[in-house]
Amino acid sequence: MAILLPPISVEPMRERDLEAVAAIDRRVYTTPWYYSAYVTELSNRSAVYLVAREGERIVGYAGQWIVMDEAHITTLAVDPARQGRKIGERLLIALIEEALYRRAKHLKLEVRENNRIAQNLYRKYGFQPMAMRKHYYVDTGESAVVMWASDIHHHQYRTLLDEHRRAIEQYYQQEERF
Repeated sequence: MAILLPPISVEPMRERDLEAVAAIDRRVYTTPWYYSAYVTELSNRSAVYLVAREGERIVGYAGQWIVMDEAHITTLAVDPARQGRKIGERLLIALIEEALYRRAKHLKLEVRENNRIAQNLYRKYGFQPMAMRKHYYVDTGESAVVMWASDIHHHQYRTLLDEHRRAIEQYYQQEERF
């Protein structure tokens, strides 16, 4: 018997989404953001915050700041019960597309040194480790790997992004059949 799952959509985060976002944040991170931080970010003109919905339910979120020619990804999380379904990858693609739309040339982020799954996803999208921030995370004292993707307007990067976008579309088309 096939289980029919609702489709995943990615859309702008709204204030009405913040309770669900905060709930995911608490399940994913040992030091979640304050609710008020999200409220502030939603009014920040340099910020872009998105949610992933499965039907009506929020199952992930992501955000970035775009200043001058740099997009800095500030957060990306998927409900642990929904991980492994490429939702985080869909959110990452949407952030990259928004960075391109706003004419950013480079992408930057920090990721926990031990979070190999996230690092592999970012490498897949052209991010390279460029530096370490020692003891960056106050909850554990863990270091952060600073990763960059440069020249995202270059034809080669756009081709990479298009290939991954098509693969995600095929993944979801296959998922809908099962």
